[in-house]
Amino acid sequence: MSDSVKAFAPATVANAVSGFDVLGFALREPGDTVICKLMSEPGIRIAPLTGAYSSLPVDPKLNTAGVAVQSLLDAHHLETGIDMEIIKGVPMVGGMGSSASSGVAAVVAVNALLGLDQALIDLLPHVLESERSATGVPHADNAAPSLLGGFTLVRSVDPIDIVPLATPDNLICVLVHPHMHIKTKDAREILPKNVPLTKATEQMGHIAGFVSGLYSSDLNLISRAMVDVLAEPHRGALIPGYDAVRDAARAGGALGCGISGSGPSMFALCSSEEVAKGVGEKMQKAFSSANLSSDLFVSEISQQGAHVQD
Repeated sequence: MSDSVKAFAPATVANAVSGFDVLGFALREPGDTVICKLMSEPGIRIAPLTGAYSSLPVDPKLNTAGVAVQSLLDAHHLETGIDMEIIKGVPMVGGMGSSASSGVAAVVAVNALLGLDQALIDLLPHVLESERSATGVPHADNAAPSLLGGFTLVRSVDPIDIVPLATPDNLICVLVHPHMHIKTKDAREILPKNVPLTKATEQMGHIAGFVSGLYSSDLNLISRAMVDVLAEPHRGALIPGYDAVRDAARAGGALGCGISGSGPSMFALCSSEEVAKGVGEKMQKAFSSANLSSDLFVSEISQQGAHVQD
């Protein structure tokens, strides 16, 4: 058992356009870092957050990292004292899996700190509990790829059934985070409660094509399958410049472009880093035309997922 453990968990892109609530993938950067130490007194203490995005509560009952760790401790009937430092690198309320990355990094750190020797997938229920506390629903499309890395398919959350998917070589993600907020709850409430069978069938074709393209490294198929007829036609209205940003990415050579999670961040998949950098500039320019400044991230797909750092 160590006295201190530091863990990193990457930001994620959920949905990947065609896979509403079931597809996600991990970025190499940015991410959240959590440092956990043992305390003599029982309970969880969270120090004031640091990093670029640090205005989160330190009450462990209101912080997703604290909720996830408490769930892990409860599952093992432990009353251990945990001192936690969270370094936020993932924008909050931005559609990049910020709540999940904090929770993931925290449980990975505590798992190693206490020598629990739990497999990464066995830590997922505790992160889902923290996601429930943050959004009201235990979604795994951010938490699963942040834990496991790469592309993941959430076949089921009850029972948990996560399927790791293939990642084509040289696939690069551009992610642009406009300086605005969209609450996940608001992004979900704007969606229709029912959809026509024809749209559901169309969407099934898109997600099947996308997954097939991943396994065959068929970038043209991936591009054709990056279509959403369920969520983005509604959520796009919440993001100023949505159409212009998506069109700019496509014109710049992106395979496809869409909303990252519930937004407002938008992402594009590209076939090379050179193309990705040009696409990112065009996406930022389109947001600027809509009077929104933004942050740009260009990243490979992370195959490693969450891990302990030296």
